[in-house]
Amino acid sequence: MRRKIAIVAALVAAMAPLTTAARAAAPAAPLPSAAPASAGLDATRTPASPSYTVSLTGNTSGTTWTGHESVTFTNAAADPLNEVYLRLWDNYHGSCPSTPITVTNVTGGTAGALTVGCTAMKITLPAPLAQGAQGTVGFDLSIVVPSGADRFGHDGSYNFIGNALPVLAVHDGAGWHLDPYSNNGESFYSLASDFKVTLDHPTSLKVPATGTSVDQAGSSGRTITTATASKVRDFAWAAGPFTLTSGTSSGGVKVNVYRVSGISASSATSMLNTSTAALTAHSGRFGAFPYGEVDVVLDNNFWFGGMEYPGFVLDLVSSTALAHELAHQWWYGIVGDDEYTSPWLDESFADYATDLYQGITGAGCWNNVSWASSAEKITNSMAYWDAHSSRYGTVVYTYGKCALHDLSTVLGTTAMTNLTRSYAQSHWYGVSTTAEFKAAAQALTSTNLTTFWTQHRIDG
Repeated sequence: MRRKIAIVAALVAAMAPLTTAARAAAPAAPLPSAAPASAGLDATRTPASPSYTVSLTGNTSGTTWTGHESVTFTNAAADPLNEVYLRLWDNYHGSCPSTPITVTNVTGGTAGALTVGCTAMKITLPAPLAQGAQGTVGFDLSIVVPSGADRFGHDGSYNFIGNALPVLAVHDGAGWHLDPYSNNGESFYSLASDFKVTLDHPTSLKVPATGTSVDQAGSSGRTITTATASKVRDFAWAAGPFTLTSGTSSGGVKVNVYRVSGISASSATSMLNTSTAALTAHSGRFGAFPYGEVDVVLDNNFWFGGMEYPGFVLDLVSSTALAHELAHQWWYGIVGDDEYTSPWLDESFADYATDLYQGITGAGCWNNVSWASSAEKITNSMAYWDAHSSRYGTVVYTYGKCALHDLSTVLGTTAMTNLTRSYAQSHWYGVSTTAEFKAAAQALTSTNLTTFWTQHRIDG
């Protein structure tokens, strides 16, 4: 989901012809796996239907937030649930064991030591949860935002607070997904959840956030913002003296564009227009945007092109990057995936959607392919890409969307349009896998696609 500045340029590069030999080069090395499959494990994803309730108070600058979080969940699997794991992703930004995200006073279970570079905390439940049974875990929470224009960081007086709320890890047929943080891409994997987040903050600070927000007066000089969001995979917010420009898409989605000082009103208006147009286009292709509101936060000091969260986008002033991040509202946001194991399922799809929005057909796109090694594949995991970071954008973004353009050529434009829409609808608020997408594509054609997947290095 994170779009580096270099990747923005890569969208319009990649158009010089090479030979068909490069296209047909056979892949060799096995796909790295984030979590090895374990025989006998129930493949059902659990804990299911998480519902988070959060109440935080910010300091005068919005750099420190303290309060309480609780989460209620259901064991959807046949196997008893003995424990859950919290992912404290932003502890990557500290120096373990000194961390910016601190969880204390855990209730509803017994907290273990921080693991995976301080980004995971095991909570042993007081008794195993049978299938269909509910549990609730609560804890006190402290968040200290570090310096830096990042998805978690502050740029002067502007705070960006992504991945700061602890969320439940997923258990499935591969076991618990406790992959390390990736600063190159994403490691995030969560199920559709409900959030109610109350933020007590100085009135001088605006707080764009996931979901729909309602403000009420707090104590002197303070405002209490309550944000609610249903069926989202995460929650993010920002805090600072932003300037706001608002509008509404033709489909009725409210768009709020927040900008830092130094970004002009005309740039904000241009990005607002991009937002409404892209939301309309993506909705038409994949299904109506279900959340009702999007907050876009602009800062040209971000080291990346953009980063998306449900209903919340951090972005440079770049229409291409913004269209890509808004496409992620469908590809990872609505249609989820295991981003560490299969980053192409959201990045390649979001880039493909961006091309469609911009009227780019991908003609000749796949000809500009030169594989670095036989181990390099579109479907490689972040374990591979973190070890080969210079190739991540080229292969996952550019080669990945080119492969989807090629699939459109094989299936036909109408069939491809139907495929992406029906696939999104059938995985709405669910989780996509490479095998499921390949099966859905194969079902639309009498042509055996095995050679196509091999040529395009799409395994799984």
